[in-house]
Amino acid sequence: LTTARKAAGERLTEAVTAGLTRLAMGRARFEVEFSEVALASTGADATQFLFSANAGEALRPLAKVASGGEASRVMLAMKAALAGSDACVCSVFDEADAGIGGAVADVVGRLIKDISGHRQVLCITHLPQVAAHADAHLRIEKGEVKGRTRSVVQALEPGEERTHELARMLSGVEVTVEALGAAEALLRSAL
Repeated sequence: LTTARKAAGERLTEAVTAGLTRLAMGRARFEVEFSEVALASTGADATQFLFSANAGEALRPLAKVASGGEASRVMLAMKAALAGSDACVCSVFDEADAGIGGAVADVVGRLIKDISGHRQVLCITHLPQVAAHADAHLRIEKGEVKGRTRSVVQALEPGEERTHELARMLSGVEVTVEALGAAEALLRSAL
């Protein structure tokens, strides 16, 4: 069991490291650390994920050193690495795009789309570069009604409704012709 776990740990390390490179974290390092524990029904191993986001920094426990954005990208890389396995049937990404934008946001969107080829994915994002890759798009609006906060979820129809929402995400309150054109371009590039 220990030998099999260590072999799987090496494969996971390689796959997560490759995913981090795709996510513009080419200097980051990820590793699965094993330590021996008393033999139990789960084996004689304890595992821990180690991480370093920057060159020259020592590997340390992921849970202690990763920022929110770094942890989100490590999780995205890990879920992509496990996408073809039976590790999970649904992946939820809550702002996995925190602290990024532009080309990296497009890569995140593409990677999440790749994962969706193997399992159901729910992704909460504020970035149109990520949202453009979705098969279905829901808009969630929060507001106050009679002194209580309410959230309203609306499924957006493909086409004009979805394009308008992506344009709103790009430009803010006032949707311009230029923003609509950029939203259309995002949707075309996401195909």
